[in-house]
Formats: sequence, C-alpha cells, structure tokens
Amino acid sequence: MYNDNPTIPTLGKEIDESKQGQVFFDGQKSEAKKHFYIESYGCSMNFSDSEIVASILGEAGYGPTRDMDIADLILINTCSIREKAEYNVRRRLGVFNRIKRERPGIMIGVLGCMAERLKSKLMEEEKLVDLVVGPDAYRDLPNLLAGAEDGDKGINVLLSREETYADISPMRLQSNGITAFISIMRGCDNMCSFCVVPFTRGRERSRNSFSILAEANELVERGFKEVTLLGQNVDSYKWENPETKEVVNFAQLLEMVALVHPDLRVRFSTSHPKDITDEVLYTIAKYENICNYIHLPVQSGNSRVLKLMNRTYDIEWYKERVDSIYRIIPDCAISADIITGFCSETEEEHQDTLDIIEYSKYTMSYMFFYSERPGTMAARKYEDDIPLEVKKRRLSEVIEVQSKISAESNALDVGKTFKVLIEGNSKKSDLHFKGRNSQNKVIIFPKVDGYKPGDYIQIKVDKVTSATLLGNAVV
Repeated sequence: MYNDNPTIPTLGKEIDESKQGQVFFDGQKSEAKKHFYIESYGCSMNFSDSEIVASILGEAGYGPTRDMDIADLILINTCSIREKAEYNVRRRLGVFNRIKRERPGIMIGVLGCMAERLKSKLMEEEKLVDLVVGPDAYRDLPNLLAGAEDGDKGINVLLSREETYADISPMRLQSNGITAFISIMRGCDNMCSFCVVPFTRGRERSRNSFSILAEANELVERGFKEVTLLGQNVDSYKWENPETKEVVNFAQLLEMVALVHPDLRVRFSTSHPKDITDEVLYTIAKYENICNYIHLPVQSGNSRVLKLMNRTYDIEWYKERVDSIYRIIPDCAISADIITGFCSETEEEHQDTLDIIEYSKYTMSYMFFYSERPGTMAARKYEDDIPLEVKKRRLSEVIEVQSKISAESNALDVGKTFKVLIEGNSKKSDLHFKGRNSQNKVIIFPKVDGYKPGDYIQIKVDKVTSATLLGNAVV
C-alpha cells in the first residue's frame, strides 16, 4: 500500500503531498557522540525500514535527533513509486545541501527505492549526496559511513535474495508506545506493469516466523497494543522451517500472531486480490483481535486495463474476492488503491472503475492519476497517451464517488457501539481522545476519567463526517 502520508490516511479527497515526509524522533538529544536525523517518504514499509536503519546506526554509535542543526548525518528514506514523490525528495535534498554548505562536515545520505533507481545520477552526476544505500544494504551503513568520513563516496544498492533483517530489533522511532509495524517479508514477485518495486526492492522473500513472533512478544512486553504485519504482498508469505520442512503460510502466521496475546490487535497490509484466500478470511473471522479491515488494491475496474497492468486477475475475480470477504466477515471494511488514466484507458473503462467503487463499498481509497515510471514494463511497452487534464478530471470523478461511498459507510455507523483502542489526544482538542475501531475508522470522543492511551473503550457513535466518527464512551 502506498500512501503519501501513511499515518494520516486521507478519506474522500486527494492526498496532500505537501505533508509528505515525516520526521520520526521523540525526545531530546541523546548521549551518543554522533547524531542522525531521518525523514521517510512513501509506503509503510519505508517507515518500517527507517526503524531498522536507526537500530543499525545505534549499534554504530549514532543517536537519533529531530534537530537537523545538531545532526552529523542526515538521511532521507525515499520512494520512487510516483514522480511527485521523487520531486519532493529532490526538493528536500536541496534544503539539506544548503545546510551542508554551512556545515561542511555533515554527511547526507539517500536510502531506499530512489537510491537504488537513481544511484549513479545522485552520486556522480549531481553530486548531491555522500551515501546512496538501497533497501537490502542497510547492514553496510557503518562501513559506508566510515569510508565517507575518510572522503570516499559510499554506495551499496545490491539487491539480495535472502536479506530480511530478521535478527534486527527495530528502534521504534515515531512510536506512541501503542502501535508498531512488523515487517514479515521483503520484495515483490508481482510484475505489475506500472510499478518499480520489483526493480528497487528485489525478489520476494519471507522472514523467519519465529523472529516475527519474538518481535510481537517483545512489543507486548513493552506495552504495545497493536501491530501491523507489513509486506508488498502479505498473502504470498511462505516460510519453510529448514529443520522440520514445515511450511508456514500467511493464514497460519496471522493466527500465530493473534495468539501472542488476546489484547494485541493485529492488522496487515497489503493484500493482493490474486492471493488472498478463504483460509485467511476465516482466520480473521475466528479471532476477535484480528481487525476486520482489508486493504485490497483494485487499481482499475476494467479487465482489459487490468491485463495491461499485469495484475493477473480480471474484475470478475476481484468481485468474487469482495463477495467472499463480506460473506465470511460481514462487518469487514475494505479499502483500495486506484489509478486513473492508465495507458489507453477509455471513458467507458474509467466508468468501470467508478462502478467497482460502488460495488465494493470501499470505506476509503488511495487515489492517483497514472504517472509513468522509467524502467517499468508500461514505460517500455505502452504509450502514456491520456492527456494530463483527462487524468486529473477522471481522478476528480473517482474522488467524488469515493467521498459519497465513504460518507454513506460512516452514516451506517451512527448508533453503533465499537471497541476502540485509544491512540492519543485528538488533533483539535486536548479534551478529546482519538482511536480506531476494528474497521480502521478514526473515532473522536470526549476523554473519560480513568482511561488513557493504550486502553480499550466502548464508544457509541453519535454523528459522523465523511472521514471521522464522533461519539461518546459507554462505561
């Protein structure tokens, strides 16, 4: 799942890309001799990777800071999935390099997907950075830093078929002490024609299930109440125990994590329509602490366009999966990714996308117009022939329909009572808490004596907006 601002999903309107790139750190300057500052862009996997990087740097003697003025090392964890994301990263690099001119000793590093895709351009042509490190090379950061301190340029963008960082305990950077990511796999084998991920993150490999359970247990011991299992395609998770040869699939892993503790909520992202099985759905239905929410990207509502996208399913297959979700988990919420204006898309095919939003009753969607990415199959094989104004108009129509469906979905929740995990104060008022229900909907409600962030509370919904539920505690 891609989201320009993953911690604040936008419902019923375009993502605000000006809010991209979140600074992670809480707290003051650490006692470490050197300090690093990091920003992360793009998908939740990038935010999770930044926590792995922080742990590796911590072992190398670097402490985190949110103040660039005291940082010895500035890192930007990048995304290449959309042109605007790369533009924003370049804009930030301009800011960082102005700082470097004022403080010549500071080092600048680019991490992640953009590092892999534009390695030579960043390092050699534009001379913007000291370090370029791809998603599978973070263990090499201490060596690259040592070389950079001696005046060398540090670059490692080699992709791996084995690296999962299974033995690294992530430093919880933007942690509220309640919710956390657990990466269960890396890479992607789905060669969607519009996507750069298989080229920037490599082939799919699953993480040792024992290490995943150990991380979940550690989080529970530290008081965390919710984990999100992350992967480009979690439904294709498959790990074979080298000793017993027993194979663990995603449904089995999901059950294992749910059994860690009954008060630990479990979410996951992202599912692929071709791979999500009834076994996964029945596992969700079986356990109260597995959230009734599935992100199921559709991309287009038309089978011809889906074939051009190499999504490996048609719209009838997708509808069957939606039907199965609602049959097995009646109160499940579904969200999606949608692209408008893909190569050769007609107005009738665009209407099919509007129709699938209505059919699937998405509670929210991440909506974008098509942005051609160099090196992808679509860039090589298809003409990007839909005018920009048409792409934007179609996107506006998608947003309009999704806004209507979102509002209708929220209106149906009025009068219902939900179990809500309190995450913290409302943005608008310290007198209110915010939290989410199992369906991943944000609920705002007045504070109640005796309750604090990390507690569960029953909230009855009194009124709604298109993006938020508003209610009061039932105690």
